[in-house]
Amino acid sequence: MSQLATVETNQNLLVRNAIAKRSHEDKALLRRHIPELVELERILLQAGDKIKTRILDTYQARGIDLPVYSVELGDFKPDQPRLLIVGGVHGIERIGSRVAIALLASWLQRISWEKSLQDSLQNMSITFVPIANPTGMFRNTRANGNGVDLMRNAPIDAEEKVPFLIGGQRISNRISWYRGDTEKLEPENQTLEILVDRLTQQSPLVISIDCHSGFGFKDRLWFPYAYRRRPMKGIAPIMALKLLWESGYPNHQYVFEPQSNHYLTHGDLWDYLYKKYSSPPDNHNFLPLTLELGSWIWVKKKPSQLLSMEGLFNPMVEHREQRTLRKHLPLFDFLRHATYSFSNWMPSQEQFAQLQQMAESLWYRES
Repeated sequence: MSQLATVETNQNLLVRNAIAKRSHEDKALLRRHIPELVELERILLQAGDKIKTRILDTYQARGIDLPVYSVELGDFKPDQPRLLIVGGVHGIERIGSRVAIALLASWLQRISWEKSLQDSLQNMSITFVPIANPTGMFRNTRANGNGVDLMRNAPIDAEEKVPFLIGGQRISNRISWYRGDTEKLEPENQTLEILVDRLTQQSPLVISIDCHSGFGFKDRLWFPYAYRRRPMKGIAPIMALKLLWESGYPNHQYVFEPQSNHYLTHGDLWDYLYKKYSSPPDNHNFLPLTLELGSWIWVKKKPSQLLSMEGLFNPMVEHREQRTLRKHLPLFDFLRHATYSFSNWMPSQEQFAQLQQMAESLWYRES
């Protein structure tokens, strides 16, 4: 059952209670199967009252409770912008969670001395959900404990034919990309929906970024839609964000594009949440992004990674993982600054048509 409304006054106590319930055998299994959770809890204990920690939900693997933590930085006040950072929706894509956890650790260290970070957190909030699918991560699978792919589970169908299996299938939960019961979101997706609902209430802007891996030789910033090739009605703020990013960071290595440029899928969670929590035509205050790390480059450099499922999605060499954990810090700093300074770049109604035309020319010429 979701515990989104529960906040522990003593932040350390919340985490300590979760740890105290585990036996020595449980702790050993966690270190072996989901060390990301162990590392996250260590960081939370050290952070103390610098953060607000919640347990959004709890799942089980081998009888061990696996909490889904959310971590909030800044003052959560009405009429303030918010940044949401998610990892681990696909359990086997561990690098996404590790990127989110490394970022959290970095910002917590910088809070003690960086005035610009301190000042921004007086006027915005940042929410982390570093391990959204702990059961899948414990089991080292893409799916959750029910065998459902959380990114194929939403009640939304593609407008055109999708790739066989990978676009979402209903054949069996023993095969990857299983959609499950699309009439009811899986519990992990329900938890994220409740969180997005909370964040978007009374906020002029929410930017989310969900960290994944497993496609291509380049890192990509994807945005909706995955279910159709036509642009979202709120494409103008996305175009404005892209222009802002490229003017400030002209030598970046990302491809910024809609996912539909490559393939369509059924049941994309962020398509569903965007359609539900953005409010066109006058309000486009929810901008969901996906960071898709180009895992094929790791495989190219070490072909033996093809021999394991984990190797297809994660850098299995230590120095490559360290490089990955540090290379995306400028992107997240940019997103923090863009969220905080949204009033300086969000397009006016007069600018929407021009930015819409630019986006259609850049990304949708063949649709």
